[in-house]
Amino acid sequence: MSEERKLAVLRAIVEDYVATHEPVGSRTLVERHSLGVSPATVRNDMALLEEEGLIAQPHTSAGRIPTDKGYRLFVDKLSTVRTLTTAERRAIETFMEGAVDVDDVVQRSVRVLAQLTNQVAIVQYPSLTRSTVRHIELVPLEGAKILIVVITSSGRVEQRIIELESTPSEQLVSSMRSRITQASLGQRLPEASLRLADIIDQFARPDRPIVTAIVTTLAQTFSNERSDERIAVGGTANLARFGADFDTAIRPVLEALEEQVVLLRLLGEATSPSLMTVRIGSETGYQELATTSVVASAYGSDDEALATLGTVGPMRMDYPGTMAAVGAVARYVGRTISEG
Repeated sequence: MSEERKLAVLRAIVEDYVATHEPVGSRTLVERHSLGVSPATVRNDMALLEEEGLIAQPHTSAGRIPTDKGYRLFVDKLSTVRTLTTAERRAIETFMEGAVDVDDVVQRSVRVLAQLTNQVAIVQYPSLTRSTVRHIELVPLEGAKILIVVITSSGRVEQRIIELESTPSEQLVSSMRSRITQASLGQRLPEASLRLADIIDQFARPDRPIVTAIVTTLAQTFSNERSDERIAVGGTANLARFGADFDTAIRPVLEALEEQVVLLRLLGEATSPSLMTVRIGSETGYQELATTSVVASAYGSDDEALATLGTVGPMRMDYPGTMAAVGAVARYVGRTISEG
């Protein structure tokens, strides 16, 4: 059996089983695919594929179905990410247009990803620990109050109003704004907090209580919210459409998907917007999800991942289509947040 024909037979079995959810026989393969050999030859090929653990025979007289190992080989060597249709691209654009803030972007992306794939969609909120400072503004208010506005590279806008011991002069506010911006602009939030602490001693001693209050509030703003531990989930009901794909019951799968730590770990390996991760069956690391597959990608700029998103569905999924949808939504989310 040539390597080329082995891969062709495996590809045909995976594609047919995904489409029909019926074990695939040799005669069916010959009728549906241009393999160029007889059913008897295909039966021999299937026997060899079974010996290698790439396909299995669920019943004595039935055809074959792919195994975890077979799906893995299909994803690694045989599948190609298909091109989204014009309607699918338009659907993503329509859903993402008009998003007013990061929360809205995340919620919209969950909905469109669940609709495109008919699977469970998971989107992680942009990580504050990986975000950088895009803009800081100090706005004097009536009395001894200052409005602090922080905008991060993830598009998040934080506002704080603090009441000072005395009203700062315009010159002091301008000087603080300039030095704070110089110290923090473009820095990751944890590093920005450390750099801000160093500027307090740059001011005259009488001004330091005011500067300290501003710097302390900024540092708290940078570290206050662990948004990298927040996720949004959508399309859980989609799994009901694939009830027959789960060996025992769908309930253990749904219960596992309710655990946020599980979802974060499932997405955790996706570290670059240019790379797609696919975990199949037992590769998920959870017995409850042994009948599922996870397709995930990071999103952000070309050189920096802000967070991750992906889908969970049955192993019998359309891998090329799912990978295309996940990759496209990740690009749109990254672009929307970066331009925001």
